[in-house]
Amino acid sequence: MKKVFIALGILSVISIPFLSSCSNSSVEFGPAQPIFQTGSSAGFLKVEEPRAWVFPDDYGPHPEYQTEWWYYTGTLQSSDGSLYGYQLTFFRRGLVAPQDAEKTLSAWRSTDVFMAHFALSDLSNKNQYSFEIFSRGSAGLAGSISNPFQVWTENWVVKEIGQDQFQLQAEMEGIEVDLVLSDIKGKTFHGDQGYSRKGLDRGNASYYFSQSRLSAEGFIRKGDQRIAVTGQSWMDHEFSTSALSSGQIGWDWFSIQLNDGSELMIYQIRQEDGSIDPFSSGTFITDEGRAIPLLADQFDIEILKNWESPRSGAVYPSAWKIDIPGLNIKLEVIPYFNDQELLLSFTYWEGAVNAVGFIDDLPVRGKGYVELTGYLRAFNLDF
Repeated sequence: MKKVFIALGILSVISIPFLSSCSNSSVEFGPAQPIFQTGSSAGFLKVEEPRAWVFPDDYGPHPEYQTEWWYYTGTLQSSDGSLYGYQLTFFRRGLVAPQDAEKTLSAWRSTDVFMAHFALSDLSNKNQYSFEIFSRGSAGLAGSISNPFQVWTENWVVKEIGQDQFQLQAEMEGIEVDLVLSDIKGKTFHGDQGYSRKGLDRGNASYYFSQSRLSAEGFIRKGDQRIAVTGQSWMDHEFSTSALSSGQIGWDWFSIQLNDGSELMIYQIRQEDGSIDPFSSGTFITDEGRAIPLLADQFDIEILKNWESPRSGAVYPSAWKIDIPGLNIKLEVIPYFNDQELLLSFTYWEGAVNAVGFIDDLPVRGKGYVELTGYLRAFNLDF
């Protein structure tokens, strides 16, 4: 559910004249500054009901909605047993609705702005590298197309190279990931056929699907060290024209791939009074690919430990117990290491985790990613 609102939060504090590449940077929040003159969502469609999905078209962009993202994470292993995690995310933010754009555009005039985040975690040595890029969706600098699917920001790219097969590439400052991802399970549509409610208002929702089990093969690079790796990845694609509701300050999001062939995606939206928003939700995906929706009152996430960042001062949860009584699932989730905080234009925690527990009293283990937002300060989404 999450990156739509990260995109809204980050892009609301970046102004168009300063769009450029940057890496390992952190911007302190003051009052939110608009990305463009009014920040109006006028003319963009709202997500108000389930839709018909068409592939491969729906891998690509949906410019009739204002905010969209493509999100890839994964855990990787080299032949010597060393472990790595990665994140590559592309955000698109519409500046003007397609029907309101000028008929003739110059090569440099854009109706969209793109932002991308790239992080590589050396899980064995407990260190992380993180970068971001901003770019106009013009002159070939950034964009997305549907058939064959491709999304890119400068030289960071994910592109379709065959049926259910994609190449992922990103490199900056000697840190690189280059993988071929193959979908071995198919797509999962969250909520009601991909219609994912985020709040009481009908239009406070997104369209949301995942590829929850992608095999990964390729290499990573750290300086002069090129390392062959294999592993598993997760992809989320979400688009919307909405933001967090009043009183919602952040979220905790989990994606976990278990060794019995099942997967779990759950998130809880935190409110400023400390309560959990009733529109928190999730999906359990059986080993056969059946999606079981989860409502907020059907699961519980208990925080077992906390960790204080020495860089930002934010205090994040650092271990959790997940209980889903109706499915007889009990898991404990622990980060590979605590300091997987990203201090980019927006400060948040996104990291690789281990999971161990039981499903129907049978032991399971798993790997995945967790994202934590709103722990340094609540979002300011005023445009």
